Amino acid sequence: MKAIGFKTSLPIAEKESFIAFEAPKPIPVGRDLLVKISAVSVNPVDFKIRQSSAKDTVLETPKIIGWDAVGIVEAVGENVRLFEVGDPVFYAGDITKSGSNAEYQIIDERIVGKKPTSLSIEAAAAMPLTSLTAWEILFDRIRINPEKDKGKSILIIGGAGGVGSIAIQLAKKIAGLTVIATASRPETIAWCKEQGADFVVDHKDLIASVREAGFQYTDFILDFVDTNLYWDTMVELIKPQGHIASITGSSDPVALNKLKNKSASFSWELMYTRSMFETDDMQEQHNILNKIADLLDNGTLRSTLNQTLSGLTADNFKKAHELLESGKTIGKIAIKF
Repeated sequence: MKAIGFKTSLPIAEKESFIAFEAPKPIPVGRDLLVKISAVSVNPVDFKIRQSSAKDTVLETPKIIGWDAVGIVEAVGENVRLFEVGDPVFYAGDITKSGSNAEYQIIDERIVGKKPTSLSIEAAAAMPLTSLTAWEILFDRIRINPEKDKGKSILIIGGAGGVGSIAIQLAKKIAGLTVIATASRPETIAWCKEQGADFVVDHKDLIASVREAGFQYTDFILDFVDTNLYWDTMVELIKPQGHIASITGSSDPVALNKLKNKSASFSWELMYTRSMFETDDMQEQHNILNKIADLLDNGTLRSTLNQTLSGLTADNFKKAHELLESGKTIGKIAIKF
């Protein structure tokens, strides 16, 4: 099969930051599906792993990355029970295994959902990783209850990004929250409003902007940009007994003691936890993706796709990563094969 990968971590402008090569077509066993991939999308985790996973070394076999994918099940392992050959599927992958930037991929059925029937392959490819991340951070980490928490306020830092875009939709349309999103450029402000944000505030002076919007504190805060950069701001803005959650990680220890007087909670969210540790509830990602597909098909949610490239080529992945690394992207970038 044809695949796109790299042997060493290089700046994206370098000629061999991505290379095309031939790899063996994998064989599914157990609960694995063999998926013939038709489209993928890119996420910040892609370029972060490209930049770090083969630093100061040259791999013998090129590394295939990429996690969002849409395709057709071509073969199944002996223990598969959720899918059949011919089923259209979408998924966000497993960070511990070979990625989706190839013609075929092996993927555990428990983290795969049915493709939304109403969406194009590229529009569907934009959704799995960000939807799972946003769903888990809202409903598994913060444990928002739409009946009990309806009308409460949530601040989403990084509203125009991939995760922020779908988090706005889920927070507004499923959880029934009052959504405050951060953005500063005219185009990102407009995008956040299109996703359903009630208020869009400027991250450059976030405390003042939130309070000018009429909120002394917010019940919940989601950090999709930089935990270290915004920590003191979040501590100030979180409501007493509120909940902060982040996907960004931190190179320095997080000063949780600053939340003590407010009895506020903090959670990390990593979409790969369930697959990485094969948790008892690993199949919940299958269930979430199927819910997301239904919500997309009935029009409750909409795809956050904003740009599509065509062709399984090294140049297309270079272009997509260059755009992501600029920090200026809005929504998602997909590549259809």
